[in-house]
Order: sequence, then C-alpha cells, then structure tokens
Amino acid sequence: MALGGNPIFNGKNFRGATQAPPVPQAYGQNPYGQGGYGQAPVMNAPGGWAGQQNMTDDQLQQMYNRPAAGPAETGRMTYDDVIIKTAACLGVLMAGAAVTLFVSLSLATMLMIVGALGGFVLALVNTFKKQPSPALILAYAGLEGLFLGGLTRILDGMFPGVGLQAVIGTLSVFAVTLVLFKSGKVRATPKAMRFFMIAVIGYAVFALVNMVMMWTGAVDSPFGLRTSVEIFGIPLGVFIGLLAIGLAAFSLIMDFTSIEAGVRAGAPERFSWTAAFGLTVTLVWLYVEIIRLLAILRGEE
Repeated sequence: MALGGNPIFNGKNFRGATQAPPVPQAYGQNPYGQGGYGQAPVMNAPGGWAGQQNMTDDQLQQMYNRPAAGPAETGRMTYDDVIIKTAACLGVLMAGAAVTLFVSLSLATMLMIVGALGGFVLALVNTFKKQPSPALILAYAGLEGLFLGGLTRILDGMFPGVGLQAVIGTLSVFAVTLVLFKSGKVRATPKAMRFFMIAVIGYAVFALVNMVMMWTGAVDSPFGLRTSVEIFGIPLGVFIGLLAIGLAAFSLIMDFTSIEAGVRAGAPERFSWTAAFGLTVTLVWLYVEIIRLLAILRGEE
C-alpha cells in the first residue's frame, strides 16, 4: 500500500511519449492528401496528388468532408480509457475484498497481511517501471483488495458500520474533489505541491515511528500514538487522520491534473493504465485513513 502522492506521474512515464504514433495508412491513400501534419502534399504520379488522380469530384468532396481522426483513432490516451481501466482496477479490488468475507477471521487476517505486503511491493514495482504493465497493475489491485477486505472485516467487527461509512466517505471525498477540480477552484499549483510533499514526508515519518513503537511494545494502544496521546482531550489520531485525508484529497487533485495533461499532450493509450494505477493507489490510501479515523472516533464513545 503506497502512502500517497503518485510519483508514477512525475514525468517518468510520460517522458518521450507526448505524441502517439500516427495511424498506419496504405501508400498513397492519405485522406488529406498530405504526408503528415505540416508536411508538403505527397506526389506519386505526374499531374495529381497521391491516390487522387483517378477519383471523381464527388469522391474527393466526401474525402475532404470526413472529420479529423480523434484520440481514440490515433491510439492516444482518452478520459474514457482512464475511466474504463480505473473501473477494472476497482472491480478487481472489490473481488479481492469479497474473498475475505467468505473465509474464517484468522484466514482473513492472514490474507490482509499478505495483501498489505504484496501490494506494497507491487506498488513500488509499478511506480518505478518505465512502461505500464496491465497484469501487474491488476495484481496490485487484487492484493490491495485482500488488505482492505481483511482490515474492514476486523474494524467493522469491533465497530459495526464503519466499513460502510468509510466507503461512503471515500466516494464523497472523490466526488467533491472531482467537482472542485472541474470547476477550476482547486489546482495543483507548484506552491501547493511543495507543501504537499513536505506534509507527506512528515506524515510518513510519523507513521514509521508509530509502527516501530507498536511493534516494540513501547505503546500498547491499538493505534499506537494515535490514541495514546491526546491534545485537549482529543486523540492525536483525529488530527493526524484529518491531515492525512486532506493530503489524500489533494493527491486526487494531482492525479486529475496529470491525467488532464496526459490527454492534452496526446500520450499513448497504454498510459491510461498508469493513470488508473495512480487513482487506485490514492483511493486505497484515502479509504484506509477514513476507516481508521472512524474507528478512533468510535473508540472514544
């Protein structure tokens, strides 16, 4: 499970891929009478354009009236591609989560650990892989499904209802973030991204320290420092959780910005898998933070 932010979008995968290859066409049959955009018309016969010397006026007119090839026809990334592949990732994730509902609690706990470790490894592999691999991305989604399913089963058993509330909360944050992005009210400016990176590093350090203290027995609270330390009677985990949810929401803004840039730059269609992976990573992070915050709040009741 990645902690958030999506380094997969930081220029690595889109470098050198700002334009998809043109659609192959038969020799002398370029419908626009050109060898390519901005190039001179191709001549392959005296006194006429390539492939046009024997065409009637009606055929020529029909040819010039054809609409220009769109992104899908030229093998470029589109928003529809991203939506379809993201839906595929989430479908595999939900299938993995469903597995933990039909096994014993002990086995579900074991699957949760396997999913967490395997998902973390594949997250790193997919992040640093130069070309996206659909199989590895879907495998990551499946492992994260095992992790989220096991985690939800455990916490929902302790605090009934937190699983459904976390799902609704995740979808709500996603919808609000998307609306704000589409309206132009929230953007991933360079200044905001610098603050985001500093905050994420700080959060990662806290999470690491908290994990070590829990493993070593320095704190015996179920959530470590998140619940053993209080500020004005409020568990530290509430403040940390709200900060993490805000960071995950901004990570979605970064994802949307990168997807928009990829579509506008005409990135090859295969990079829609990269976009789907990035969104899946962020949504997993967001869900974990929301269900943990809900569990901490329920534990204080």
